[in-house]
Amino acid sequence: MAGVTWWNFYFRLFPSTIRSPQVVEFLTHLLRHLSGKVLVIWDGLRAHRSRLVQEFVEDQHGRLQVEFLPAYAPELNPVEYLWGYWKHHALANLCPQTVGELSHHARQALRRMRRRPRLVRAFWKQADLFDDVTILSDSQ
Repeated sequence: MAGVTWWNFYFRLFPSTIRSPQVVEFLTHLLRHLSGKVLVIWDGLRAHRSRLVQEFVEDQHGRLQVEFLPAYAPELNPVEYLWGYWKHHALANLCPQTVGELSHHARQALRRMRRRPRLVRAFWKQADLFDDVTILSDSQ
């Protein structure tokens, strides 16, 4: 699971299907690392709309706001471009022998990607959600 800000991204890798408890765990992780109010724009994953997640969002007393992307519009989601780059570039020729080895290399690749703010901005540009994302500087 990942979340993309203008200049960075946050991630958690889970060994199984993402369900409501994992969404809440990720949101808790995200709120620890981001100050102030947070707007989360989600795709249509069923776990995003669960009662557990809704209650968690309500318990944040306005610090966390949620909006949803239109149905069947993965091209608007910058996280989809993050995962695509990760799979097709950062892990393209990896042949791990174990799940542990895969997990290690996957996390290392994501950490390397996170150190490249231009790459993160490219995910936003590909998503084409905004007319101009050039307002972002390298210093962010």
